[in-house]
Amino acid sequence: MEVQRIENFKIPNAVAHEITQEELQKEYDYYRAQKVLETMFMFGMISVDEFNKISERNRQTFSPYLSEIMP
Repeated sequence: MEVQRIENFKIPNAVAHEITQEELQKEYDYYRAQKVLETMFMFGMISVDEFNKISERNRQTFSPYLSEIMP
């Protein structure tokens, strides 16, 4: 295998996104809801299927910033 040098490669500038207080609150609420859900799952209070369904509902309800790439 031959190693080639890449020249004149520029990384595009990312557009900064300022997070509003409301978005920050939604992120926090989502995080807390997921932590409660994970605890319930760990103690056997809910099944994997229920965990996945509730996680999806949490993403819809709280709309976390990175929800588009979450499983």
